[in-house]
Amino acid sequence: MAQSYNPPNVWRPFGAFSQAVITGAGQRVYLKGQVALSADGEIVGEGDMAAQVTQILANISDILASMGGRMSDLISLQQFTTDIQAFMACGEIRAQVFDAPFPVTTTLEVSALYDPRLMVEITGIAEIPPERFVRPEDAQDMHGPT
Repeated sequence: MAQSYNPPNVWRPFGAFSQAVITGAGQRVYLKGQVALSADGEIVGEGDMAAQVTQILANISDILASMGGRMSDLISLQQFTTDIQAFMACGEIRAQVFDAPFPVTTTLEVSALYDPRLMVEITGIAEIPPERFVRPEDAQDMHGPT
C-alpha cells in the first residue's frame, strides 16, 4: 500500500502534494521535487545556483534520513534548471554528496519554475534497504480500504 509522508524537519507542503510517497513493503521512496526552501518555507539563495543546489540536496538528505535512508540510496534523479550552464558549474557540490555508483540522472533546462527566484528543482527515487528502513509513524495511507 502506498503511503504519503511529510517529514517535520522539511518545509510543509503548501499545495496538493506530499514530500514523499513510500510504496510496497516500504523500501522504495518517491520524492517530491525539491526546491531551495528552508524548513520554514523561505527561499534560500536567491540568484545563487550553488546555494540553491546545496539547500535542495540537504532537503533530500533530511527526507531520506527521516526514514533511515542515505543519499547513497538514491537510484534515480531528475533535475530541472532555468540555467543549465550555471547548474553544470555546480558539479562539485554533487560530487561532495554522491559516491560511485551514482544514481541515474536526467537534467533538463526549463523556461521557468513556479517562482522566478528559484533556479533548480530536483526529484528522485530512493530504495532504502529493509534493515535500515524506518516507517514513519505519521505516514498516511494514500488509498482507502478496498
